Amino acid sequence: MADIHIRSAFSADDMEAVRSIRQQVFIDEQGVFPEEEWDGLDGTAQHYLAYTGGQPVATARLRRVQKNGEQEYAKIERVCVLKAARGKGIGYQLLQSVIEDAIAEGLNDLRLEAQTVAIPFYENLGFEPYGESYMDARIQHRRMKMLIPEIA
Repeated sequence: MADIHIRSAFSADDMEAVRSIRQQVFIDEQGVFPEEEWDGLDGTAQHYLAYTGGQPVATARLRRVQKNGEQEYAKIERVCVLKAARGKGIGYQLLQSVIEDAIAEGLNDLRLEAQTVAIPFYENLGFEPYGESYMDARIQHRRMKMLIPEIA
């Protein structure tokens, strides 16, 4: 397995790396329209970068969400790994870090919206699909969640 380093993205350079990775994966590779990718929510999220060989190769974001009086939950979004870095465990380690941070912040309800081709990846991390599949950015998706038991 590659030497992988995960850290939060804070600086302008970090955010430039986040945007570059998302541009390459979602817009250039998958054909997501820029106005769909740049949804205006980046400023409300914690961003993560995964590095290997000193280069940023993967990113994800974590947002706290509360809708219609529901209990607050963590939403993991914009998870992507550059094509050349896939299959090396980088995405798995990245998501483990995001999950650990969410739990450390007291969030025990974690949710995401997975491209259907990625469902097995998220299931290996402990997420379970729910609801019907749907189209988002012209890509088939399904909602997934992980509930962490509260420790008394």
